[in-house]
Amino acid sequence: MIGASVTRGISLTRSLLSRNWLEMAGTKAAYTTVSPPHMQREVPLTIQNLNPCIREMEYAVRGAVPLEALRIANELKQGVKYPFKEVVFANIGDCQGTGQKPLTFVRQLIACTADTSLLDKGIYPPDVCERARAILADCGGASLGSYTDSRGITIIRKHVQEFITARDGIPANYESIFLTNGATDGIKAAIALCLMEDKKAGVMIPIPQYPLYSAAITELNAHAINYYLDEDNDWSIRMEELERSLEESIKENKSKPKILVVINPGNPTGQCLPEDNMKEIIKFCHRNSLLLLADEVYQENVYVESRNFSSFRKVLLEMGKDYKDFQLMSFNSTSKGFIGECGIRGGYVEMIGFPEDLLQQVYKVFSVRLCANSIGQVVVDVMVKPPQKGDPSFELFDEERQFILQSLKRKSVMVYEKFNSIPGIKCNRLQGSMYAFPQIEIPEGALKDAHKEDPNMTLDTFYCLELLRQEGICFVPGTGFGQRPGTLHIRTTILPKEDVLGRVLERFESFHKKFTAKYQ
Repeated sequence: MIGASVTRGISLTRSLLSRNWLEMAGTKAAYTTVSPPHMQREVPLTIQNLNPCIREMEYAVRGAVPLEALRIANELKQGVKYPFKEVVFANIGDCQGTGQKPLTFVRQLIACTADTSLLDKGIYPPDVCERARAILADCGGASLGSYTDSRGITIIRKHVQEFITARDGIPANYESIFLTNGATDGIKAAIALCLMEDKKAGVMIPIPQYPLYSAAITELNAHAINYYLDEDNDWSIRMEELERSLEESIKENKSKPKILVVINPGNPTGQCLPEDNMKEIIKFCHRNSLLLLADEVYQENVYVESRNFSSFRKVLLEMGKDYKDFQLMSFNSTSKGFIGECGIRGGYVEMIGFPEDLLQQVYKVFSVRLCANSIGQVVVDVMVKPPQKGDPSFELFDEERQFILQSLKRKSVMVYEKFNSIPGIKCNRLQGSMYAFPQIEIPEGALKDAHKEDPNMTLDTFYCLELLRQEGICFVPGTGFGQRPGTLHIRTTILPKEDVLGRVLERFESFHKKFTAKYQ
């Protein structure tokens, strides 16, 4: 169980969501009609008869605090005065939303595949036009507007195969690769594959976790089995904790454990797992007949020299024939890394250990979705097959790529050092991903004011709301990600531009000191 603090946070989220939704829509009260008794009928859809799984679902990074931030940002546009001029949204990993420029090659390829008249005008580099023609030749009617194979455009899947083979040094097979609308689409499909008739499917998720998982598990009527990451040891995954979590779940008998989720590099925790730890995780899954879901969307985002990203696929396939029937689903996305095309929605899932008859069933699941959006598939192609040295577009592409990754590396150090310089805050080194998840000490005296606002409000939520209202900085309370009882955290992205992030951190330090002094 994540704990009572999460339950209280969920109640608060609902109250703030309801209030803010009505305010933003300009609605003062719900509108209802009362029919005479002989004409009364049941309304097909109300909040009471809504699918309970949807009603219970929560997604913290777009929850109560971010929605309050949107309300304030809207008021600022209307001339309402606040102690700040704009809201800095550091709540979600939206690269371009925080100022990252799109990669030139990506946008040129999108343009040429979407508008084929551009191909013969000589305005784009020849490697862009050549790539566009190759992709279009694999599309029905040579148009991105056609449905693609439900698994994705074949040439792009073959390029994914080449990328994985080169990354791991072990051959991949494009027949086991499906293109998706971001990693999210594939993750939800994976959970859906494991649902059962007689019992809820148990999904082991890390705490802290990316709230997509708890939301998807709730939506699909599965059951979350929480295991805690070891904050004192760089958010590592300890086998004793996995065993404890699994044993307690079996005793509770609320579900049948089917899946283990590992996010590497971590979100929100930023750790990058060593291969020895990954081998232990694979052995644990093998012993307990668990499907391993490897969320590897931050594989390009590693910032420390002492750690290199290794895929679970590589580690597994190097472990030998004893694991030949092991099942693994690995995910990647165009939203993260250095591509940063969050809104276009591109990604892929690769399946290991899936026999042909099972792959046919997976194909059926994806066929119902028809296909991933074709522009997202084009961006996947750039992610896995970027311009190479000697290509006309290489120098600019490499310059843009290095600028993004080096800036993220500098910001990871900036955030780590600033948080650890502030009394009452400690933060692990950001080894990878795009986030920091510092532990903070919040005086209990603040709870009285929090409960004046909402009796269910948690300390970290109140803290984040006050930070937002006083400084215009939108962080997310740790409650939404889960945290060990007795600890409090906040999550921030490191995506804002370096000068903006520097000012945010200075304002945050000032706020924290004033807040602590007020309630000490």
